[in-house]
Amino acid sequence: MKIAFSGAHRVGKTSLAEKIHASLPEFFFVPEPYVALEEQGRSFSHTPNLEDLTLQIEHAIETVEMDELDVIFDRCPLDLLAYIYVIGGAEASRKYYLQVKEAMEEIDLLVFVPIESPDEIGCPEAEFPQLRRQVNDLLEEWIDAFDLETILVNGTPAEREKQVIEAILRFD
Repeated sequence: MKIAFSGAHRVGKTSLAEKIHASLPEFFFVPEPYVALEEQGRSFSHTPNLEDLTLQIEHAIETVEMDELDVIFDRCPLDLLAYIYVIGGAEASRKYYLQVKEAMEEIDLLVFVPIESPDEIGCPEAEFPQLRRQVNDLLEEWIDAFDLETILVNGTPAEREKQVIEAILRFD
């Protein structure tokens, strides 16, 4: 089973993915492309830009297509497509749309972690709040266009974890 976590930055996506991995240690954990590429020596600009996002989306697409059967992805290609759209416009994102669509077909369960108000996860205030909101809104709009088993999680970290585990159990 391939499980991907989706959402803008600072919504608790990584914390939730790590908790699910702790509950499912037999799953292979794939960190988000930003982290994976940094671990390989790539440095990124402080301000998100098209060049950095292009590297990340290409990495995400390639990684999703891996042969591992049971995988947890801390971020999915759709997220990066939304960031590219917000930063570079429709033309910049159009280049990756079909590749992202094909890659997303590899995902068995998409866990969407939206911005909540009030924030129940205690996450520090996000950098680039306008970018965060725009990406969140695009993801909310786009997710239905992909024919994926999707759950939207909300509430406290414990409530979110319970929602994901219940969805995984229903999936089996």
